[in-house]
Amino acid sequence: MASERRFVAENIRRVLLKEYLMKEVSRAGFGGLDVQRTPLGTRVILTTERPGLVIGRKGQTIKNLTTAIEEQFGFENPQIEVQEVKDPNLNAQIMAEKLAFSLERGWHFRRAGHSSVRRIMDSGAKGCYIIIAGKLTGQRHRTEKFKDGNIKFCGEPKANFMDQGYAVAKLKMGVIGVTVQIMEPNAKLPADTTVLGRTEAAAVLPQIFEEDYVAPSKTEEVVAEPVEADAANAGVE
Repeated sequence: MASERRFVAENIRRVLLKEYLMKEVSRAGFGGLDVQRTPLGTRVILTTERPGLVIGRKGQTIKNLTTAIEEQFGFENPQIEVQEVKDPNLNAQIMAEKLAFSLERGWHFRRAGHSSVRRIMDSGAKGCYIIIAGKLTGQRHRTEKFKDGNIKFCGEPKANFMDQGYAVAKLKMGVIGVTVQIMEPNAKLPADTTVLGRTEAAAVLPQIFEEDYVAPSKTEEVVAEPVEADAANAGVE
């Protein structure tokens, strides 16, 4: 029971740390968080759209974040590493926050949803799935879904290739939740197949069967040696 309690407490602490960093670096575009334990302490990998705002002038902002992480959350010797997002349109967390911000500015939810889907798919994503839930048009709760391309809801492809982000839009009508799921452009699905040519197959086969394989050239001709039939079996005297 003690180990289970420690496991739950550690996960709660990481969730609280994520919520804290999402609020502190919201202007820089929070894109994700990864916490790793190392022999020297705790490594915190922070992914943002604009790393310069996280580092601050002369590194003062990142020093304040490091001190807060150590004192408020109890992580030993935290080391923050800031990484820049290669393409913000393919980061689910950043797109969820941008969509929530669009709703707060007064965009209609259908316009904002379709615009986000089109923006994500134009960036090369294989699939996109957006859920907007809350008081959209009246006092009753509604859920609107926008999707395009390939989407996986369960299994290994869901865990490996679907990036998910969540954000909240605070409006006068109430709180609206925004969930964005994006399938990576380089996702290799189980149903995807590739037909190899003669040259490519000749290069791949030795690696598969662990033996030398020489592809026959077009100029080589196969000459069949004559086989003498048994006279008794052939019925010839």
